[in-house]
Amino acid sequence: MAGDHPAPQGDSDDTLDDKFDDEDYPAYSMGRAADMLGVTPAFLRSLDANKLIVPQRSTGGHRRYSRYQLRLAQRARDLIDQGTALEAACRIIILEDQLAEAQRLNVQLRQERPPRQDPPR
Repeated sequence: MAGDHPAPQGDSDDTLDDKFDDEDYPAYSMGRAADMLGVTPAFLRSLDANKLIVPQRSTGGHRRYSRYQLRLAQRARDLIDQGTALEAACRIIILEDQLAEAQRLNVQLRQERPPRQDPPR
């Protein structure tokens, strides 16, 4: 995952740049995330309650969202705007995410597998 890379070496500006390039870095407060998506904070809390997005918490206990989580929230909003129930939208997105991860892993395993040799005749 993007958030699993080792801590960068160098000055604090490099570290800050890496954090903002990291899809999983919780850079956005609930208010900012809601503004960016055009939703209410209650909508974001409902995604948390439905286990679609579990935001990280600041030291003060405030929810913090990553860019990846904001993309999931936008997908949920799009589905809901099309008439899908919140719970169903969350389940669809979770399943889509699981499928994409399984497909990525399948491609990776196929690339790592040694070439198949046909048995001698």
